[in-house]
Amino acid sequence: MAEETKPAAKKKAKPPALEDKPFTEFMEQHFTPTLQEAFGKAGLSDMKIAFTKKPVSLAGFDSGEDCWQIEGTWQQGTRQFNLYYFDEDLKGNKGFSSATHGAKPSTLESFMIDERKITLDLMVLYTLQRINGEKWLGRN
Repeated sequence: MAEETKPAAKKKAKPPALEDKPFTEFMEQHFTPTLQEAFGKAGLSDMKIAFTKKPVSLAGFDSGEDCWQIEGTWQQGTRQFNLYYFDEDLKGNKGFSSATHGAKPSTLESFMIDERKITLDLMVLYTLQRINGEKWLGRN
């Protein structure tokens, strides 16, 4: 009696993760709109978010080198934050700064340095947590 062999089950190919897209495409098409929506849900309906490449602007610091940044401003520009992507890579070096009343930020902090896997949801969560750390979300 010959054994019947079943054809191997075909695995469906997993679509590539959003985070595997080219950096600028991911930031423009996924992170920026998702972050904008999350800020709206958190009550910051006047948040303006921009994705730009320009020098880091910190009080007393002049790098002269351009890097990709997410800039967020609200309350008619009286509050702002910047996320810096120094390596043009989600897994690369990142920084955070914030300021009020149109002043230049004076402190550059590391951002998401301990995460082994970077996902869209984590990026949004960490950004909201950092803004909330300034007591800028809701009534703290």
